[in-house]
Amino acid sequence: MVIRIAHSPDSDDAFMFYALTSGKIDTEGLRIQHVLADIETLNREALKGTYEVSAISFHAYPYVADKYLVLPSGGSVGEGYGPLVVSKEELNTLKGKRIAVPGKLTTAYLLLKLYQPDFEEVVMPFDTILEAVEKGYVDAGLIIHEGQLSYVDKKLKKVIDLGEWWKEKTGLPLPLGCNVIRKDLGLDVIKKMERLMRESIKYALENKESALEFARNYARDIKEDKERTEKFVSMYVNQRTLDYGEEGRQAVKLLLQLGIERGIIKADMPHIIFSDEVVI
Repeated sequence: MVIRIAHSPDSDDAFMFYALTSGKIDTEGLRIQHVLADIETLNREALKGTYEVSAISFHAYPYVADKYLVLPSGGSVGEGYGPLVVSKEELNTLKGKRIAVPGKLTTAYLLLKLYQPDFEEVVMPFDTILEAVEKGYVDAGLIIHEGQLSYVDKKLKKVIDLGEWWKEKTGLPLPLGCNVIRKDLGLDVIKKMERLMRESIKYALENKESALEFARNYARDIKEDKERTEKFVSMYVNQRTLDYGEEGRQAVKLLLQLGIERGIIKADMPHIIFSDEVVI
């Protein structure tokens, strides 16, 4: 059986999927194919149920909960850090500002709307936002992926770290992205993929040097900086990537509930979120 795993072409996802991509672990009879696309494209494809397994933003999950379950391994969780808003000039407020965002289904966008609901969003590809801010096309930019470290190279200023804000507000880690699996694959395949995702992440964490070398190929504007690549990967591939833990799962539910209560997420709260919550 062929399982397409769609994920972002960035260093933390590359690190996470290193073992599966490189044939380091037994795939239990499944043929794994990798599909690379930016996160907002993956969110939109998940609305259609395109891929068997896909990385998506947690913001998008309520819209696809009829088709997908969240795998208990593979999450991108920030521990007091997360997407940044950066600007060229000092800003005292984001209210009413033109802000470049990497997609309206990203968790970063959801967080920004929770933090400051009154701004003018300008949707653009995530990897063009720093330049748009630098050239003054927008007042500020919402930064995800490696841009969270490389924005300083463009002499831009941090306005707010939304992960830091979330931690102060809730005391919880920040769940940003997840890997989802299609319900129609059946429980046998779902359980296999639960094991494979966990084993792939575990292998990378136990074989960091080779996994990081592989991941550097996807590190974009920090790929020549080994230390920054390692720092970024360690930010989003850690023990919570192996398993969200009770706090992580609590944070997922709170984030989605707040989005629904504020009218940002226009979908119902899923009854079951994680695949290992399904009772056989």
